[in-house]
Amino acid sequence: YGSLVHQILETGATATSPTDTQTMQAAKAEAAAILKDQQLGHLFAPDTLAEVSLSAEVNGTRLHGAIDRLIFQGNTILAVDFKTNRVVPTTPAACPDGLLRQMGAYALMLNQIYPDHTVETAILWTTTRELMVLPHDIVSSAAKTALELDDAATHT
Repeated sequence: YGSLVHQILETGATATSPTDTQTMQAAKAEAAAILKDQQLGHLFAPDTLAEVSLSAEVNGTRLHGAIDRLIFQGNTILAVDFKTNRVVPTTPAACPDGLLRQMGAYALMLNQIYPDHTVETAILWTTTRELMVLPHDIVSSAAKTALELDDAATHT
């Protein structure tokens, strides 16, 4: 289901798949509601970048990722990831650690690639059509913790 919603949001279409009609219709309806939402229109403007692959070395570790949307506004970059979770956290602090680490990793990579830009991260919760901006300190802390854990594991 989630990959169908992502595909529709990224390309505006779905490939032929063996997915049952009910699931396909639900995914199309969820994506259509997002694309019609005027408050989210800036995420899908023609000058935004979709499904951006990136790679950077951070603290001796090569990180790779694919960001659903990148929006450049002057010297600010907004990295947005789409999440189809049925249960949506009410605050950024309540987001699952894995998602915060993912967004923190994106911020670290983008800061390295674009050192003269301010990097912001957000999650678009597709179920509720809510764009949740994630405070820099929360994603930075999550990414740092993850890198420290990875580093410790390689030395044992």
